[in-house]
Amino acid sequence: MSKPVVLIAEELSPATVDALGPDFEVRSVDGTDRPALLAALAEANAILVRSATKVDAEAIAAAPVLKVVARAGVGLDNVDIKAATTAGVMVVNAPTSNIISAAELTVGHILSLARHIPAAHAALAQGQWKRSAYTGTELYEKTVGIIGLGRIGALITARLQAFGVNVIAYDPYVTSARAQQLGVTLVTLDELLEQSDFITIHMPKTPETTGMISDEQLAKMKSTAYIVNVARGGLIDEDALHRALTGGVIAGAGLDVFVSEPPKDSPLLALPNVIVTPHLGASTDEAQEKAGVSVAKSVRLALSGELVPDAVNVAGGIIDPYVRPGIPLIEKLGQVFSGLASSPVTSIDVVVKGELADYDVSVLKLAALKGVFTNVVSESVSYVNAPLLAEQRGVTVRLITDPVSEEYRNVITLSGALSDGSQISVSGTLTGTKQIEKIVEINGYDVEVPFAKHLVVMLYTDRPGIVAVYGKEFGEAGVNIAGMQIARHEAGGAALSVLTIDSPAPEGLLDALAKAIEADVMQEIDITES
Repeated sequence: MSKPVVLIAEELSPATVDALGPDFEVRSVDGTDRPALLAALAEANAILVRSATKVDAEAIAAAPVLKVVARAGVGLDNVDIKAATTAGVMVVNAPTSNIISAAELTVGHILSLARHIPAAHAALAQGQWKRSAYTGTELYEKTVGIIGLGRIGALITARLQAFGVNVIAYDPYVTSARAQQLGVTLVTLDELLEQSDFITIHMPKTPETTGMISDEQLAKMKSTAYIVNVARGGLIDEDALHRALTGGVIAGAGLDVFVSEPPKDSPLLALPNVIVTPHLGASTDEAQEKAGVSVAKSVRLALSGELVPDAVNVAGGIIDPYVRPGIPLIEKLGQVFSGLASSPVTSIDVVVKGELADYDVSVLKLAALKGVFTNVVSESVSYVNAPLLAEQRGVTVRLITDPVSEEYRNVITLSGALSDGSQISVSGTLTGTKQIEKIVEINGYDVEVPFAKHLVVMLYTDRPGIVAVYGKEFGEAGVNIAGMQIARHEAGGAALSVLTIDSPAPEGLLDALAKAIEADVMQEIDITES
């Protein structure tokens, strides 16, 4: 039998080829040469890329025997995950390959800001001896605020504590027990902004976090404070940051990422109190080698039909065809679950009822956790690191099966406890010959709502005129309501309304609406497709 063909489309470390081993025929192609790439894909079972090769729908269509696309790095902007999933092609990356490099770069930015190292170097290189012009500040006994206490945030904490700093953090999905283990004090975002001498942000980029640091937040910082972003461009509003830096609102900033890269004509580049680097978070020899070796191992697993640790669209391994449609359903349920959580999650039960209980549904537990953490942690979430993320946050997880499902052929429920003592649950099922994904229960209220990109969940006291109020508010804001369902236990009691809307709610709309209808819950949840 001929060996499976692994196509390497960009320069990777020799260790990557070594990690593949002798069981594959390794071929090389210049991934930026489009005709050559498409021709080479005709016989490829796997392709390894970095960031320059575009594996889009056209490329996937040109690869009839392709089983896996491996990105030797974290970002997947150059891979069409939806097209790959539709074609049954697994996509893998190396989500942990750069975490140490990113953490160290963050510390480097903080030190450079504190001691004006780049500016001092530039002056001295030009023959200028300006010692007094570059008087800095010690990190000792200063307060460092970390926004997002995931794996990179934890690594930064460990490194900075050696400087004798006080570390505080804002992360609504981290329990106080986990923070205590790290030696970190959890605070609100406003408290972090007001107390910190240095702030570093490590959040995922979602509709909710884009621009999360803007004029209002920057105004709450000390005038002597510095802010660093090596995570995702756009988490800090760049126009607001420019105003804060030129107006003396804050002392300086360190940026490795930008909304548009490269940041051509950005006014931030010309400011003397800004330190910039060209997206170097993963640019170390060690990170590149780790990335290559990691995805090479994933390719080996994928082509042998085993569970793949860092698959981002399918879990790999032997999954019964009857179980597989439940994977994207439960991932979406996980996103709804975390969107409804008002405080850190402490426990999760994944309950599978119906005919599915007769199958191996362990992958659904992994998919549930992947969904729960997808939009709440800064790192990429896969089927294997999701349990680790839960463990790091002190979240206990159980998988429960029951062959009896009273209302639906199969129903999957995520229920859990929060640190404030409250409980939440969300259930879903697949209906009809087209296997439509639907939400069928939220916190004990029976609904039947198809999934949409934008969901709004409201809980309020049932009384006449409420629908007219929010219908009017959404209409005046130019937001179309595509679907709606209201559930209640009794007239005049609490009512739960679930809306699907065609576009995100403008900033401030939901807060105003919550006041207008005196809602106990008013939450928009944006669903990210895997």
